[in-house]
Amino acid sequence: MKLSKEHTEGVVLIDAYDASSVTVAGEAHAASLLVSPDAGARSWAVTGIDALTPQRLQDVVSARPAVVLIGTGRRQRFPPSTVLRPLIEARIGFEIMDTGSACRTYNLLAAEGRKVLAALIVDEAP
Repeated sequence: MKLSKEHTEGVVLIDAYDASSVTVAGEAHAASLLVSPDAGARSWAVTGIDALTPQRLQDVVSARPAVVLIGTGRRQRFPPSTVLRPLIEARIGFEIMDTGSACRTYNLLAAEGRKVLAALIVDEAP
């Protein structure tokens, strides 16, 4: 789904997403990624919700966002609370949603100037 947006100077937004990719700043990503308004997109070594570990969330914690949107792929799935412990201990707010919802919500929060980070799991192509 292509996301329409107003141009927000200096803020990295998500251009589009579909079942097997997320496009940020004109570049399609077919694997999981982290997106922030100031740092852009970078790969994230999480192949699915079952591969999400506390260690993988350290990349998120080190970015020091105010809120993290965890996109869990095509459908919303909740990781165990033990996996989310690094976010809880760092007092970073988080929301769990499907990746499409996380993309849309990220754009809204980033355009408002919020310190948000999208941790997006991209499902492997069927």
